[in-house]
Amino acid sequence: MLLNGGLMTIASWDRFAGFQDRALADQFRLIRCDFRGQLLSPGEPEPRLDAHVDDLLALLDALEIPSAHLAGVSFGALVALRLAAREPDRATSLTAITATDQIPVETWRDTVEMRELALAAAAGGDGGKVLDFLLPRTYTPEYLESQTANFAFYRQWIAGLPPVWFRGLARILSALEGLDLGPDLGAIRCPTLIVGAEGDRTFPPEHSLALAAGIHGARLEILRGGSHGLIVEQADRVLDLLLDFLTRDAARHGEMKSK
Repeated sequence: MLLNGGLMTIASWDRFAGFQDRALADQFRLIRCDFRGQLLSPGEPEPRLDAHVDDLLALLDALEIPSAHLAGVSFGALVALRLAAREPDRATSLTAITATDQIPVETWRDTVEMRELALAAAAGGDGGKVLDFLLPRTYTPEYLESQTANFAFYRQWIAGLPPVWFRGLARILSALEGLDLGPDLGAIRCPTLIVGAEGDRTFPPEHSLALAAGIHGARLEILRGGSHGLIVEQADRVLDLLLDFLTRDAARHGEMKSK
């Protein structure tokens, strides 16, 4: 189950799902879903992380899946962490990419500013300003320069999204207020991979270290030269780590449980 960041949609995982002979879908039943309030899941979400956990559990129940490998990035990783702590038997394994144990004060300030931009866009303002604010906080300067034309197109696309999407984004961001996953980490029992980025400005590497320290047996990887947009800038490297973890560490754990 691949879980989106706050401004992602399921299409953002296309490269992971279909990477030639290394596609996740070649080895696993693959589930992608937009969180409520994102493009393909209608309805405005409650501004609580646990509401998204409830949605995922309902989806797993509807698909008659008792337990799944959870892999999330940023916001999706936070939801996955809470799910694995709340319902340990539903998480076969957990991969948290560019995630955090808690929301630092400086990150919350940026979150509030982006939320206000989203609300202004919902009221008829320029939705492209959300992307303008986000990009330098998500990607390295080198990547931004190499993708100038693509991001210009993406800005127009974001600006044309309906007000309900911006309201949903604001509520998703509101779910981060006061978030502290520290008390949850000891309840996570499944094999866990934490992937951080050396240059992550949103959730710096010390937050990945805190996650790994709080989860028994967690494997930690901090990628050099990466940013908060790690799954875009270093997609090959992240996919290699994920496949290695799922086919070796998580698989070995499953074999031991079955004995």
